[in-house]
Amino acid sequence: MTLADWSVAVLWVGLTLYVLLAGADFGAGFWDLFAGGPERGRDQRELLEHAIGPVWEANHVWLIFVLVTLWSTFPPAFAAVMSTLYIPLTLVALGIIIRGAAFAFRKASDTLALQRLFGAAFAVSSVLTPLFLGTVAGGIASGRVPIVIAGGDLLTSWLNPTSVLGGVLAVGAAAYLAATYLCADARRAGNPRLAEAFRRRALVTGLALGVIAAAGIPVLATDAPRLFDGLTHRGLPVIVVSALSGAVSLVLLLRRRYLAVRITAALAVGTLLWGWAAGQYPYLLEPDVTIAEGAATPAVLSATLTVLGIGALVLVPSLWWLFSLFQRPAERSVPEWRRAS
Repeated sequence: MTLADWSVAVLWVGLTLYVLLAGADFGAGFWDLFAGGPERGRDQRELLEHAIGPVWEANHVWLIFVLVTLWSTFPPAFAAVMSTLYIPLTLVALGIIIRGAAFAFRKASDTLALQRLFGAAFAVSSVLTPLFLGTVAGGIASGRVPIVIAGGDLLTSWLNPTSVLGGVLAVGAAAYLAATYLCADARRAGNPRLAEAFRRRALVTGLALGVIAAAGIPVLATDAPRLFDGLTHRGLPVIVVSALSGAVSLVLLLRRRYLAVRITAALAVGTLLWGWAAGQYPYLLEPDVTIAEGAATPAVLSATLTVLGIGALVLVPSLWWLFSLFQRPAERSVPEWRRAS
């Protein structure tokens, strides 16, 4: 593999981690939207806040990682994507800001009206943000971003059948990941009723995701024939792994294997991304620019990969510690008389 290939691989690892971690956070907001009224949905919202509260900001590290790596290693592609797709990307940025602010303000609000207002802002932005991210992915994957600044159409580059499919899949994948992750969280919190509720939601969204993916085959064949050809040839083995992982996840959900299903659900979604990468390889932006042609100089690639490797030595253990801390079972309170003895 060349330095440019390694750079794309590192970029895709960061994108995969963002989809799997921040995607589940967006999915939590999706379920918050359907939790019900203040009383009926209280225990669901408390579980959602407990699950994403410690990590919802940390997960956006991976989005910053992807943007900085793309800018450093493939500057022409970064300029082309940012200038052609600036409308959905601006909406994504606004969605992330509104979502984070609403999440924090809802917890600090002491009136029901304000809690409802900020809760609605949090939930709606949690649905719209992955939707716009999916349209961006669809625009890039369908070859609607030429390698020139603002060279693509500002509207049809992200308002097209492939982008709509990408947006719907992104929202569905986020809801599916969140539901599967929350099953184990609810059981660990000692609430089997909530675990059962999220199990049913995970089953429904998993089946819906499979139906949408199958319905998207003719969409890609007509609207993005190059992507369709890549997915059905070079990327086909990875797509098959994704489909099998999704099927195994449904079986694990039926058997209430909540920890194992976290792995297979993440594998099903993650391999969908890698199938796209394999199908598009060796092109960076379809149909004209290859990875080698769009890469920065070898000196820049080498320096960037070295810095990222050093940074990973600090970042990965830190995040691992953070996740392991909040995934531990809550310590039981010990009576004062017992501590004294």
